[in-house]
Amino acid sequence: MENQPEEKIKILYVDDEENNLQAFKATFRRDYKIFLAISAKEGEDLLAKEEVDLIITDQRMPEKTGVEFLESIIPTYPKPIRILLTGYTDIQAVIDAINKGQVYHYLTKPWEEDYLRTVIKNAFEVYALRRENERLTEALLKANEQLEFLLRQNLLS
Repeated sequence: MENQPEEKIKILYVDDEENNLQAFKATFRRDYKIFLAISAKEGEDLLAKEEVDLIITDQRMPEKTGVEFLESIIPTYPKPIRILLTGYTDIQAVIDAINKGQVYHYLTKPWEEDYLRTVIKNAFEVYALRRENERLTEALLKANEQLEFLLRQNLLS
């Protein structure tokens, strides 16, 4: 059996500062498939085209905060794990991130590369476990339907 190359983790990084976007891409492009968006709107447009595993967004952006962006995409894109990144410590933003944006992790800028790698790795493990759980649940439901069918067939004969 051949070993399939492992698919790279797909990350959408949303930040209104071009320098942050380029620094993130330069740091992580070898390890992950990176999608960049300079605004919440551009992030939404990218999500419509690409399936991503994780979303990392800056909190303070014009038009929409990171929490508002994450909250707005949950109905359409509930599966990606969400991480909030900010240069400011704002307790209300932390509370909103958890309650409204369903944020997995809250990080402060400037990010520390090794720590961010660990957060990404752990977040992806949660994502993969959720997907596996969905797959197993679907398989269990299908097996139950088949058992019920066989039981009905047995009862009728």
